[in-house]
Amino acid sequence: MDADKLARLRARYGQAKGGDIHDPAFKAVADTQFRDGERRRWPFADVATFLGAPYRPQALEEGFSGLDVAIFGVPMDLGVTNRSGTRFGPRAVRGIERIGPYEHVLRALPTYTLRVADVGDVAMESRFSLERCHADIEAYARRVVEAGVRTLAVGGDHSISLPILKAVGAGRPVGMIHIDAHADTSGPYEDTKFHHGGPFRQAVLDGVLDPERTIQIGIRGSADWLWEFSTESGMTMIHAEEVDTLGIPAIVERIHEVVGEGPTYLSFDIDSIDPAFAPGTGTPEVGGLTPREVLALMRGCAGLDIVGGDVVEVAPQYDATTNTAHVAGQMLLEILSLMSLAPSLRD
Repeated sequence: MDADKLARLRARYGQAKGGDIHDPAFKAVADTQFRDGERRRWPFADVATFLGAPYRPQALEEGFSGLDVAIFGVPMDLGVTNRSGTRFGPRAVRGIERIGPYEHVLRALPTYTLRVADVGDVAMESRFSLERCHADIEAYARRVVEAGVRTLAVGGDHSISLPILKAVGAGRPVGMIHIDAHADTSGPYEDTKFHHGGPFRQAVLDGVLDPERTIQIGIRGSADWLWEFSTESGMTMIHAEEVDTLGIPAIVERIHEVVGEGPTYLSFDIDSIDPAFAPGTGTPEVGGLTPREVLALMRGCAGLDIVGGDVVEVAPQYDATTNTAHVAGQMLLEILSLMSLAPSLRD
């Protein structure tokens, strides 16, 4: 090794501390992590929150003041059609300690550049009534939206997207990027239209979701015959099998074409990921996307106006290694990072 180069490295780094970073962009991150010198918060210490965000369970009573984004849990799975257990999803995702705070591709530090907090879980009146739970979720989300704050929810089953969309899209229908194994646009199932297989049909019919600004990615499996409403209403659907042939760049381009510059919701179902990577869900479908493919798709959404989002369907009792919750936590960071880059939030 060149002696002069070694001498320079020793002079600069030989006695350096962990927070001594010289690249300006990386130093900005280091300054958030070493604010108290070498006394860093241990990732496995203190009360677990989503992405390590500050905990503000009193935010509802305070009108969500001082926040740009409220991250909240929705521990409800009364809408499942297969294995239950996603009511424990928020707790599992909170327990993942190796996510963020820096998103290195987007160069985002969302829990520091945004005013964001884990505001706890939605309080629901009845653990036995799906309809009453939906009413409570909608009322809670409306309070968030009316305060001028963006919603980022962790479920729970995918039926929770409907009441949240009814709040987010109340003033004008929103577009949607929907990453899932299932299109979730089927009709009533055993006398209920509020199950996790039909939230987006109902959202369109309720006038809060614009189908022509909706793109669904990763769709596959034996329930494909149920999704007639997606094509009839004008949604764009990309099956999992098409991802290889189309390629990620082409799909990203299509996302931008479909949703345009308007307000857009991003809904991520963990079963979009192949069960080899994320087995902890109630409706696994083989032949799914890889985490790296989904990360590339999400990162390609930078610059879109993401006004709300959710991560759903984590069922930790089927997740022996916690890989599923880990993937979900990473996707939560991606959505929050996209929010930090949203034009309407940066203006």
